[in-house]
Amino acid sequence: MPPSIPGASRPLRTWLALGLPLALIVLLLVFEPTRLDFALSDLFYQPGVGFSGGHSAFLEDFLHDRAKQGVIVIGVLAIAGLLASWLYRPWAALRRPFGYLVLAMALSTAIVNPVKTLTGVHCPWSLTQYGGEETYSPLLGERAPVVDKAGRCWPGGHASSGFTLFALYFVLRDRKPRLARAALLFALTLGTVFSVGRVMQGAHFLSHNVWTALFDWLICLGFYRLILYRQAQTTAPALATLPLESRS
Repeated sequence: MPPSIPGASRPLRTWLALGLPLALIVLLLVFEPTRLDFALSDLFYQPGVGFSGGHSAFLEDFLHDRAKQGVIVIGVLAIAGLLASWLYRPWAALRRPFGYLVLAMALSTAIVNPVKTLTGVHCPWSLTQYGGEETYSPLLGERAPVVDKAGRCWPGGHASSGFTLFALYFVLRDRKPRLARAALLFALTLGTVFSVGRVMQGAHFLSHNVWTALFDWLICLGFYRLILYRQAQTTAPALATLPLESRS
């Protein structure tokens, strides 16, 4: 068997990394989980009082503001590393990984606001079911008339602060596989915690944040395939190793 060229990326199971998220997207579009969303949000809502996390200093100040700032620090460090890779020659080999982190994390978070504006989906706390004034309407169904102003709650914004760290998994998967798995678990955990916190506050339905996770995963996967992934190839046998009769 011809030797593999060194430095190739670990095999990428496209059916799992790409096929599964796309299948979940199709399922969410065909079977919109409205009943599940309301059932989960109902757990944290008390009529006449509001959502249980609506006035939580921990959820708003720490889990929302401070935690988001921590993720921003990671992004700033990635930008600093990218700049340093141009100025400090020993770091030149890290230019591509740092560039990947900057692009993947930036787009994972930047895509949220334009999509929110495009979809105009209301937050739970704005709906009449939870003491608001707006009428619920499904994502792909007939839009309900807007009483006050268009919503800005789909997909979840704060959850992207956690799920954008999928980029750490991809930047490590070919260098430090064990650390990459830890980074993937960390991103999933952080994004999930952010998601639950916002559901408790009435800021999002759970499905809003599931969509965010799928978008961020596909963005990070796409940039990984374009920037970091190195296709496994084989080298042709050297001429000196061929049988004499094959040289003539």
